Amino acid sequence: MKIRRATNQDIQTVHRLLGQVLEIHAAIRPDIFVSGTRKYTDEELLTIFENDKTPVFVAVDDADLVKGYCFCILQESKGSNCMYPQKTLYIDDLCVDETARGQHVGQSLLTYVKAFAARVGCNRITLNVWAGNDSARAFYDAMGFTPQRTTMELPLE
Repeated sequence: MKIRRATNQDIQTVHRLLGQVLEIHAAIRPDIFVSGTRKYTDEELLTIFENDKTPVFVAVDDADLVKGYCFCILQESKGSNCMYPQKTLYIDDLCVDETARGQHVGQSLLTYVKAFAARVGCNRITLNVWAGNDSARAFYDAMGFTPQRTTMELPLE
């Protein structure tokens, strides 16, 4: 498995994989996610792909077919009176094609992203996992992630 930055040639496959993630989230939280929609336009994806602050990495097979992706956002805080400055790599979205699950694609992506984050001077990697997405939570737990904080809600509907 090879990991590289996403390019414009990857747009259609990335859209398809984004759709897989969206449908998982729509099944868990139909009050938030709209099934059958797209997260980004082609133009938005190109802008994200080209921005060094929002690198997207894809895992490809020997035929250069995308098997998974990891959308990242480099975040920096200057610190405050009570907090240290931080440079964080936030994983905005990670998906392994449903046909490639169980083949260590996600592990390969996270290993690459971890090395990338260290190379660019990050203090940590963070991400969010939706409650109810138990398989994603189990995967991140197995990869060594631990809760940093919990976002809670009180629906008013």
